[in-house]
Amino acid sequence: MKTRVAVAFTGPSNSGKTTLIAKVARRLLETKKVAIVKNDPKDKAVFDTPGKDSHIFFETGAETVVVSPTRTTYFSHREKRFDEIVSMINDFDILLVEGLKTLPLPRIAVFRNEIDTSYFDYSEAIAIDESVDLSRYEIPPGIDILDLNDTDAVIAWIKKHAKVI
Repeated sequence: MKTRVAVAFTGPSNSGKTTLIAKVARRLLETKKVAIVKNDPKDKAVFDTPGKDSHIFFETGAETVVVSPTRTTYFSHREKRFDEIVSMINDFDILLVEGLKTLPLPRIAVFRNEIDTSYFDYSEAIAIDESVDLSRYEIPPGIDILDLNDTDAVIAWIKKHAKVI
């Protein structure tokens, strides 16, 4: 059976999580199959365009799958457990998860300008840029500090710490 691993990213809004995940995914996709799961705890994500078929079908309340030559998109009205999502996407080497901080996955917290120390309780690493003054914080032992703009270093950390799922 193929080994699949996962790692999670967390952090406040506008900290750079999505940008970092996209950079990491693009680089990993050169040699690996990558899947991404994003949490939308406030139901702010917009799916499709009102008036289009997939939007009309989704608005009925039905589980909706849109299939095209280049992609398959699954829209659901029911929350899925993490293991159900993993089973649905199935064919990947590395899973990158944005959010879902209760999942027992190695986690990189992403910050710009300032660090919210409440993230230390469920993070194994922090990714920061030069806008963060580390002298203002006491970083707990066991939390690695990564350069938010060094994609290779973030990927090296992922390869070392990702959890087999």
